[in-house]
Amino acid sequence: MMKKFSLTFMYIAALGVVNVYGQGGNADNMGKVVLNYIYNNFLLFLAIAVLLGVLGVALNLIWAFIDTEKVKLANQGGSISVGQSTSSSEKSFLRKWYERAWNIAPAAKEADIDLGHEYDGIRELDNSLPPWWLWMFYGTIIFAGAYFWYYNVSHKGPNQLQEYEIAMEVAELQKAQQLSAQGNMIDETNVTVITDEAAIEEGKEIYQTNCAVCHGKEGEGLVGPNFTDKYWLHGGSVNDIFSVIKYGVPEKGMISWKDQLRPAAIQKVSSYILTFQGTNPPNQKEAEGELYEPKVEEAAPQAEPTPEG
Repeated sequence: MMKKFSLTFMYIAALGVVNVYGQGGNADNMGKVVLNYIYNNFLLFLAIAVLLGVLGVALNLIWAFIDTEKVKLANQGGSISVGQSTSSSEKSFLRKWYERAWNIAPAAKEADIDLGHEYDGIRELDNSLPPWWLWMFYGTIIFAGAYFWYYNVSHKGPNQLQEYEIAMEVAELQKAQQLSAQGNMIDETNVTVITDEAAIEEGKEIYQTNCAVCHGKEGEGLVGPNFTDKYWLHGGSVNDIFSVIKYGVPEKGMISWKDQLRPAAIQKVSSYILTFQGTNPPNQKEAEGELYEPKVEEAAPQAEPTPEG
């Protein structure tokens, strides 16, 4: 069993070394990376220690049960076979290690530590603290000292404020990735007007490439309707514009762009189209459709007015 535990710890240590070199570690920063590895996997080591403790308690109960049965057998006049001998010279390594870890006083010396208190056959003995407990206590002191030096004196590791800042940077990156992934989740029911200049510029590029041939470079209208006035054939909200671009109007020659443009791109070009409102480019097509007055929350991003021709 001890061999298995040793192999487990060796395996964990090997993983740590592989992790160090996998991160480009070298002799200069080896100590720092190893300390970081131990710190980041502290719960793993603690779990192993707890598991060993539970196994030790279980073994202790088994040995106590065996010893009790041996005493009963001896009191009944029985005999113990050679294989059951408990002499110190024949104790297993694990048994010796266990007794040393607990520092249990032998039965022959219990009278020396008897405090004279007895109740219901149970005597109070002045046993010393188990060495394993003292080792852990001293270990926490050493760990605290090393932790204080590493993070507060040498500043080789991030303090709490730095860890917070790092966590916030990671969170912002994850947020950006999530928002990017959610670009395909935009539809005509939840789309909103974009006011970011970079996004509007992207929308302009999409418009000039795909839409200007029918609606004019300045939204004045050609085959398609005029975007600069307040009259719209299919509604003038960003939701309406998004829907028309996405599904098209086949009976009027407007194709569906949902297979050519991602939802995020349709949102950008829809927002850009709204910037034509109030401009006065030359050669405007006559107004078509019904008057649409946008709500306050639908205020469109404003573009510089085009001088009259």
